[in-house]
Amino acid sequence: MSKLPEYEQITTDEQLARFCGSLRGSDLLAFDTEFVSENCYRPQLCLVQVATRNKLALIDAISIKDLTPFWELIVNDVGVTIVHAAREEFLFCFRATGARPKELFDLQLVGGFIGMEYPAAYTTLVNQLTGNSLSKGETRTDWRKRPLTREQIRYALQDVEYLIPMYERMNERLNRLGRSEWYREEVVCWLEELETSETTSQWQRLPSISRLNRQTLAIVRQLYDWRESEARQQDRSPRRILPDDLLVEIAKRGESNPTRVKEIRGLQQRVSDRYLAAIARQVAIAQGLPEKQWPAKPEAHHSVSLGLLGQFLLTSLNLVCVDQQIAPALVASANDIRNIAAKKLGLLRGGSTEATLQGWRQEVVGRLVDDVVSGKVALRVADPHSEQPLRLESWDNGSKVV
Repeated sequence: MSKLPEYEQITTDEQLARFCGSLRGSDLLAFDTEFVSENCYRPQLCLVQVATRNKLALIDAISIKDLTPFWELIVNDVGVTIVHAAREEFLFCFRATGARPKELFDLQLVGGFIGMEYPAAYTTLVNQLTGNSLSKGETRTDWRKRPLTREQIRYALQDVEYLIPMYERMNERLNRLGRSEWYREEVVCWLEELETSETTSQWQRLPSISRLNRQTLAIVRQLYDWRESEARQQDRSPRRILPDDLLVEIAKRGESNPTRVKEIRGLQQRVSDRYLAAIARQVAIAQGLPEKQWPAKPEAHHSVSLGLLGQFLLTSLNLVCVDQQIAPALVASANDIRNIAAKKLGLLRGGSTEATLQGWRQEVVGRLVDDVVSGKVALRVADPHSEQPLRLESWDNGSKVV
């Protein structure tokens, strides 16, 4: 059995304070987390793995209940915070401090800006950038149990020991391609979306509500917010209290009688009887709201196929992105690019923001849709034996587009 790398184990408040004090003013710090999220209102943080240029550390979040000193460290006293696919890592920090790290370098997101696979797993990036193959044998482990096994410790440490070397290679390439500002623009938008999802009711994300009238939407909102409150108090998954589909069905029925609510098909098997009176009460509250307090209808999300034109657009997008060394999935989804073309063709009405390209995306492929729709580009086979056999060319003069 191979030897574990050297690491510092932090299990007390005093050790955490000393550790954070030793890192104040560091130019960079890398970290990852292990947590358990099954049937919890929010994921339960169990372990924080930290890497600097000269040390590795494991912070035991089971023994130490308040990790605020660590979160304040990366918000106030570290230059660059290096992570991979850091949605939950950021939310742990934001919930503790209400702030963002000074500069967040997310390897998964950066990978998309430098022509790598996106979104790429950590193991994939490690293999491609360092040549190492990682074991993922502890993927389904219960990180709440103590003591940690040797294999759990090995797994946890390997999730951070390559972060800084990969950061150095990826950051150099990001700068060489002139994409640093593009990345900063994207990560700010991403963090703003996460903050919004954390601080505002997300009832509009429920499925199958776009065709509901405003009064029914008021019931949806009321039930959603009640469900969130109950889930928070009980530390349970909201969908375990009231599944999404039943929430919407109750709103459609508009029943404020617990007995009638109970008659909805599937409810008895999936919702506890103890919630019926509260559910019916929320329906009644929403029904008593004046019309001016009903929510506006959410913007409908359109989808068009455009047939062969849609396929041509997607092929063109891929060609442009490969040529510019940027991941197509980061630039636009298939639905996005078709909607943009449909809007230019007059097939998608209104001022929907989903049918636009903004910021760095406009710089990458802003002209592409215009040129395809107006017939200014053609697609031809340039070299049937190469990895990239197709090429876009100007229809007028045969010049290469990508």
